[in-house]
Amino acid sequence: MKILFVADIIGRPGRRAAAEWIPRLREKYEVGLCIANGENVAGGLGITENIGKKLHRYGIDVITSGNHIWDKRDEMGYIERATHLLRPANYPPGVIGIGSGVFPAKDGTLVGVLNLQGRTFLKEIDCPFRVAKEQIAALGTRIIVVDFHAEATSEKVAMGWYLDGLVSAVIGTHTHVQTCDERVLPGGTAYITDAGMTGPHDSVIGMEKERAIRHFLTKLPVRFDPAKGDVKLCGVLLDVDEETGKARRIERVKVDFEEKVNG
Repeated sequence: MKILFVADIIGRPGRRAAAEWIPRLREKYEVGLCIANGENVAGGLGITENIGKKLHRYGIDVITSGNHIWDKRDEMGYIERATHLLRPANYPPGVIGIGSGVFPAKDGTLVGVLNLQGRTFLKEIDCPFRVAKEQIAALGTRIIVVDFHAEATSEKVAMGWYLDGLVSAVIGTHTHVQTCDERVLPGGTAYITDAGMTGPHDSVIGMEKERAIRHFLTKLPVRFDPAKGDVKLCGVLLDVDEETGKARRIERVKVDFEEKVNG
């Protein structure tokens, strides 16, 4: 089975790239299930119900997220009732939303998707390592894809090794810079430290350069808005054995939105 994971979608530029490229990639690679991180999809921070519905129309089956899922406070009702939107599973008990789920692929194969958030340089929430084991046991599917939304490379690498042989893939998100360390670990788990970003790369991790630089120079609060130039869709394509749940291959994806616009 082919599973497409689309990296963090940033604002309107990222949505335009997703709308253009996801249907084409699904057709080209005969993708059975598409997962995308959508925590930055609404103006660069958060998600709305209207945009969530648009993402599904683009061909995204499951939306994962991270620490910015809470940034649109008027959308808490959407987070609470959405069945194909995940927030990190290691938030404390009682927090609204769901952190994992089982979703049918195009051919009916059941795929478990688990969203976790790291704790190094992020808010101290429940332990993602312990929660991962609990959630994997509860999902009960052979194929499981983990979106590990974390800041520290070391924490992501540790999670990959910790879950090797237990899940089909551990895909790092959050830092918006695609790494080139994709591989299949000895136990059959596909791993990459960060899938990158779907949005404007003429930027500072998706945001306007000048404002980001001003913030670093002055340490004063600034309004961050998505940039516009050099829009790319990034992510990974997984090839997973349906019978064993083990990954056969992981391949980086990076395509230029301008390739379609100007072609």
